[in-house]
Amino acid sequence: MKTKISLFSALPHDIESFSMANKNPNLEFNFIPERLGLNSLELVKDSTIVCVFVNDLLDRTVLLGLQKKGIKLIVMRCAGYNNLDLDSAKELGISVLRVPAYSPNSVAEHAVAMMMCLNRKLHTAHKRTQDGNFSINDLMGFDMVNKTVGIIGTGRIGLITAQILRGFGMQVLAYDPYAQEKLDFISYLSFDEVLEQSDIVSLHCPLNQSTKYLINSATLAKMKPGAMLINTSRGGVVETQAVVSALKSAQLASFGMDVYEKEDKYFHHDHSANILADDDLNLLKTFPNVLITSHQAFFTHEAISNIAQISINNINYFLENKSPDPAVVLNWTS
Repeated sequence: MKTKISLFSALPHDIESFSMANKNPNLEFNFIPERLGLNSLELVKDSTIVCVFVNDLLDRTVLLGLQKKGIKLIVMRCAGYNNLDLDSAKELGISVLRVPAYSPNSVAEHAVAMMMCLNRKLHTAHKRTQDGNFSINDLMGFDMVNKTVGIIGTGRIGLITAQILRGFGMQVLAYDPYAQEKLDFISYLSFDEVLEQSDIVSLHCPLNQSTKYLINSATLAKMKPGAMLINTSRGGVVETQAVVSALKSAQLASFGMDVYEKEDKYFHHDHSANILADDDLNLLKTFPNVLITSHQAFFTHEAISNIAQISINNINYFLENKSPDPAVVLNWTS
């Protein structure tokens, strides 16, 4: 008898990667393009497992609905779980497994690519040359060597970002109250000290109660005037309106965002024929010193392959009642 899995927020690459990685003939995936939420619960049909991504909603109400439909396992094909009510999942007896690391290099390299693009104004230069304008006026950047970068959060991604930037000859500062691994070239300082001394600040922390709006009007005011801010972590770490104000006042020289606090309404979907109702996002799109990508930092061949394989391994652990790697476990009731 086949086990049916409802995979929500399914995009073409999910269908391809999971179909290729699935070697278990007893697993049958139902690929659902809609996000999981209260209004899409009816799409869970004959499944005992759901597979979700970063913008699927897993609050208590949705979890209660999943329990009523007989869902025993939630497989998160991502590392972050700020969209999950973990306490309710435990209370309801629903196991939750995740992908704790897929390719930290993918996100780190994207963060550095955003820094280079903003610094050398590559996005502006590309637009100009497409229009036949080959002027280099206002395109001047700066040498990365001897500049100071501040890494907020030194987990796997933060450390790899630090290593890449150290290769550029940058001084690396960091803030992480829970750092488990420290490299000898990184100087750990207080959060305020990192903000005050860094030419570039790159965010690599999870979204939780302590990091919600970590970057706000008060903390932006502590940054070195004219600094660059990069966010490839979670959108809710940054208070968007505060960043808009800092860009307008030139307190921030530039801002790179791969994530956005209200991205679930827009990212990963084509809205080119629609008028966006989000005034903050519309405004940021007009700023020449802002670079926006649609939560694609993770999007490499290696990462997508790893996500699919680890997710399928997690499903097999559950079905075979084998103890999974503790790193993937958020809740285990099998």
